[in-house]
Formats: sequence, structure tokens, C-alpha cells
Amino acid sequence: MIVLGIETSCDDTSVALVAEEGLILEKTALQEDVHSLFGGVVPELASREHQRLLGPLCQALFSQSGVSPRDLGAVAVARGPGLLGSLLVGLGLAKGLCLATGAPLVGVNHLHAHLLAAGIGHDIAYPALGLLVSGGHTQIWRMASDFEFTLLGRTLDDAAGEAFDKTAKMLNLPYPGGRYIDLLGQGVPPDHSLYPRPHLDDPGLDFSFSGLKTAVAEHVRKRPGLRMADMPAPGDPFDPALADPETRVACASLNWTVADTLRIKLTRAAKLHGPFASLVVAGGVAANSRVRSMAADLADRLRLALRLPPLALCSDNGVMIAHMGRKLAMAGFGHGLDVDAIPRGKKIPLDFKVLS
Repeated sequence: MIVLGIETSCDDTSVALVAEEGLILEKTALQEDVHSLFGGVVPELASREHQRLLGPLCQALFSQSGVSPRDLGAVAVARGPGLLGSLLVGLGLAKGLCLATGAPLVGVNHLHAHLLAAGIGHDIAYPALGLLVSGGHTQIWRMASDFEFTLLGRTLDDAAGEAFDKTAKMLNLPYPGGRYIDLLGQGVPPDHSLYPRPHLDDPGLDFSFSGLKTAVAEHVRKRPGLRMADMPAPGDPFDPALADPETRVACASLNWTVADTLRIKLTRAAKLHGPFASLVVAGGVAANSRVRSMAADLADRLRLALRLPPLALCSDNGVMIAHMGRKLAMAGFGHGLDVDAIPRGKKIPLDFKVLS
């Protein structure tokens, strides 16, 4: 079965074709240049860009892959959570393709797809302890199977990725800033006492990164020299060695603080809700080198199989939507054309229908 995956939940427009053998082709267009002027995603601009880009991307995908829309066994689309306007663009195209071709429609939970992306090319051993960490979400999940997810902990305010991006803005780094924070911190010993590891006094599994963001802001306010004087343009070569050593220490310390906070909460989750067979870490912040190193060390200490998505599949992508959509379709699950988009902050219902 060939499945088309459509991802338009935020500011990345991505489509992909997958089959039993794996990925056939992926096409992705980023919107960094559009949103960098504002230092963050502007929802109205994001949806307009999706509308402009999605059709040509799909045309190129089918043309270059040699796959016809009539060959599709299913069309999978991210139905949420995300920006409502952006989701509606992808969902509209998916419904149109299903009407035109007769292919069944599968609405995919964007968050669950991120977690399952860690299993592309490698089976995930269940039950799995899952960490989804991105710009909009920081969550701990118990994964009993490809389709059974139980939320154990979540961020109460800012997500870890937002702490990275807001820090980058304070330091006059390009948007999106998480990757630059990571680059600046690599190879630099962190100061473990520089920032507080947030919300650890709470014995539960929820997160809160707003206090960490405030602590960084206060540190930068007292040391304005930490700000980069010459900010490189997005996509331009970036040499971390040219940054002030104190700036690099600040970034290394933030990387360590976030990673260690995640480690402590994951360790608690393993004790409270185990046993587990594997550790899954996914989402945009799973590309952070310190977070990946932490995950490897923790999995080794807990004797769990580690599953991390390749760097290219950490951010939003159509491959993960097609991958999970194909699993659902092969199991006989899908949706009618009345399926709706679910914006961030609302629970995605388990309203699958059995495909005939």
C-alpha cells in the first residue's frame, strides 16, 4: 500500500509517499525566511504559505516519484494539534484527493506521529517510555503499542523548545534559534549552577519552563555583552568559535539544564509507570546534541532500547504522517470526509472508523 502523508500543522509544508519498502519520496518547504522577521511563527502568514506551497509540492512529488494519485492506498493528513488555519489547508487538500481518487482518508495525531517516527527503520519495543519535546510541546507518554498512548506528564506553560527559541532571540541569534543554541554550546563545559532546573520540587511528571526562560532573561539583562553583535542571516554559515566565550557557556548551560530536567522527569516516569522495554525521544528538540546524549546515557542506565528519529525527521515532516497513516490504514482504521481539524489545546478524539 502506498500512502501519501500531508503535514501542515505549523510552519513547515511537507508531503511524502511511503510504501511497504519505506520512503519513496519526500518534498518539504520551510517558512523560516517568512517568519524570521517577526522572531516567531505568525499563524495567518503560515496558513497562506501552506496554501501557496502545498499544491506545487504535491505535483512535484507525484511527477518525480512516478506515482499517480490513483495508486494511493490511503491519504494521511495531520489533523492536529496545531495552528487551525494551517491544519485546514492540509486537510482540505487531503479530502479533495480522497474525493477524486476514492482513496480512504486517515486523520493522524501529529504528536503520536512524532513518537512513531523514532521507529522508522527500527521496530519500537513496547511498552515504551516516550518523550515528545518540541517548540510547542513537552510531554511524557506511555506507549503500549503503535496506537495506544497514555499521557503521563506535560508542560504547564512554556515548552522546552520555546525556552531555546526565546533565549536565542535574547542573544540576537537567528530564528529558529534552538539549533544555534546547540551549536554554540557544543564542546563547552556547562555551568551547572547558572540556571535552575525548573519545576523539580513538584513530585509529578509535569514540566514548566517559564521560570527557566525568566532566569535566562535576567542573566542576559545583567550581562548585555552576551548578545551577538553581528547576527548571521538565516541559512548563512555560522561559526560558533567567533562568539564570546561567556555566550557559549550560557548556551551550554541552557542545553544541560533542559536535558537534565528531562532526564530527572523521565527517570521518575520509569519508576512510577514501568517496566518499559524502550525509550523513545522525538520532536524538534530531540535534534539537540545534549538531549540526544542524555537519552543515550539514560537508556543505557535503565537498560532500555533507545529509539531516536534521524535528525531530518525530528522536525515536522510528511514522512512521519505517512508512516503512522499507513500503520492505521493497514490495521483498517480511517476517517470519513467529515473529519475535522483540532487546534492546539484541544484533545484529539479517538474517532476512527473501520475501513471497509
